[in-house]
Amino acid sequence: MRSASLLLLVFLGLLLSARPAEAQIIIDHTCTDLSKVPDEHVLAAKQQFRLAYGHTSHGSQIVSGMSLLRAQSGSIYTYSTSGDGGALSLHDRTPSGDLGHNGDLAWERATRALLDRADNDRNMVMWSWCGGCSDNTVEGIQTYLDAMDALERDYPEVRFVYMTGHLDGSGIEGTLHQRNEQIRQFCRTHGKVLFDFADIESYDPDGNYFLDRHANDNCDYIGSDGQRHNWAQEWCARNPGQCGDCSCAHSQCLNCQQKGKAFWWMMARLAGWTGPGGTTAGDRRPSASASRLDVYPSPASAQVTIALVQSSTPGGTLLVSDVTGRIVAQRRLDGAQPRMTLSTAALPVGLYMARLLGPGGITAARFVVVR
Repeated sequence: MRSASLLLLVFLGLLLSARPAEAQIIIDHTCTDLSKVPDEHVLAAKQQFRLAYGHTSHGSQIVSGMSLLRAQSGSIYTYSTSGDGGALSLHDRTPSGDLGHNGDLAWERATRALLDRADNDRNMVMWSWCGGCSDNTVEGIQTYLDAMDALERDYPEVRFVYMTGHLDGSGIEGTLHQRNEQIRQFCRTHGKVLFDFADIESYDPDGNYFLDRHANDNCDYIGSDGQRHNWAQEWCARNPGQCGDCSCAHSQCLNCQQKGKAFWWMMARLAGWTGPGGTTAGDRRPSASASRLDVYPSPASAQVTIALVQSSTPGGTLLVSDVTGRIVAQRRLDGAQPRMTLSTAALPVGLYMARLLGPGGITAARFVVVR
């Protein structure tokens, strides 16, 4: 009886500390127009998050772009180590290093050491690659993805940001692109936050695509004449006054500028902004107008009822999954059938997620199965 009570307390703790389920947040070349980002969500992000960012030279491109924005007169895009004065608290190059190469988990051990410290105050962690995607394997990338996923389970109060590797000139047929696609697919399938480093440097600000022209991290590409050109230099020449002046490791300042803007777009999304025009089919998040799910009883021993409390949306598909993402039940909920009763007798003890996927976004609720 004592062990059962202890188990119940453990699962209740997980229930209370875990974040609501969210769809993927993919930050790519379409996420660089900060005029679309509400100031209040940027300000909220600065107050909500305390970021540890581990990187080497290529990863510094994001911070270089952030520094350009911070330097603008009256800028709200402020950051510092301490976070004083309403700035985002950024511990840059902390922990040290990057995501390494094929199957290297030094970064993962450093992350756990940081988060396990008694004085740790970081609630957001981001790591970048250097050259580690270009020479990686399917198994090596899966090791990275599995380690990130485990960190998210073990530290549910911390936001973790996945990342693709920088361009290397190998084009869409190269190993780099294949491994980046592996990362992207995992993030889309499992609802992760992805800073798509490679996608951002595959396009100029007008949306012209250069990966299929063997673009590299310096923004060089092969033109129709078979010669090397540079899309960043060309764009800046066509748009005088639109490009900053900065030192951008391995690249052009415009590349850093775009990544700095994309970073703040990401922060606003993490702080609750749904993006331009609200939610979309490809990137949906819970919204205030979505229907609500009531789950009772929780903890549940014999059965649980999941009920749709109707708001402005017409319902949707209800999915119930365990902590591994395995779907254990599925049903359509709407005004005619607003609830589902699920027997929990055959379900293992543990934490479960109910998600309603509807036109208004994703609504989520958790429950615990006990014996």
